[in-house]
Amino acid sequence: MSRGRLARLIGELAAPWAAAEEDRLLARREHARLRAAGAGPDHDLPFTDRVIVTLVYLRFQLPHAALAELYRVHRSTVTRAVGEVRPLLAARGFAVPGEPGIRLRTLADVFAYAAARGVTLRLDGTEVQVRRPRAGKPGRRAFVSGKKKMNTKKATVITDEKGRTLWAGAFRPGRMHDQTAVRTEGIADLFTQHPQVRAKVDAGYRGLAKQFPDQVQAPPLKPKKDAAPEDTAAYEEQRHQQSSERICVEHANAEHKQWRVLQRFLGRRDDFDETYLAVAGLVSDRAAER
Repeated sequence: MSRGRLARLIGELAAPWAAAEEDRLLARREHARLRAAGAGPDHDLPFTDRVIVTLVYLRFQLPHAALAELYRVHRSTVTRAVGEVRPLLAARGFAVPGEPGIRLRTLADVFAYAAARGVTLRLDGTEVQVRRPRAGKPGRRAFVSGKKKMNTKKATVITDEKGRTLWAGAFRPGRMHDQTAVRTEGIADLFTQHPQVRAKVDAGYRGLAKQFPDQVQAPPLKPKKDAAPEDTAAYEEQRHQQSSERICVEHANAEHKQWRVLQRFLGRRDDFDETYLAVAGLVSDRAAER
């Protein structure tokens, strides 16, 4: 991250953080201020350092205790800083290429943007290993992925034709199918509302392709074993072409997982959704400049 982008990010988060901090103090004292803002002791970790600590944690997943040693503060100070800044990063949304004043936050925003700009969407699901729920907890098996054979959480990622992240969401336990996860977000209704929107998907979303054949393109069906050689060759050519046009969303998933925290999430599962949104939003800032 360049110094200029870091400075812009800190400036963008400063006002929301100050407002949240004032609300926290108001709730604690249960009455209006008796002294002017800024009175009293300073923070052990200034706001700028809080943002940097959070970015370092997301990028390298260093233990909070190690970061505390670097800044000569208590471990709980770093934990509190990450807990304050991460939700602000997650709430930023996703950058729009060529339009710095607009950010996409919901799946409906993405479809409206694609309809207005004529963007063909690329959609894919990805999994991240998470901590296993404790023994005997209801719903424990829901996190066991049938594909990876480990405890995971899934996310759905949408990009444009250049692999620039436009949206990430539909976070679900690893056992849920990719298509089921995105359907629970209302994607079928959005395809109905925006008939001009097109999307390219992998074989896991073949049900959407059957429901919206003019809008959703999935890989062609594999021919039977006794199919003619020319049919098999045509299938391979079509499959390769569709894969080449869709591969950019896989590259976006790889960009997200360059951040250590999404290679294997070691925090609380309740914080996974917020963490993924924070990282994906930061990745979209850089990708929007391509």
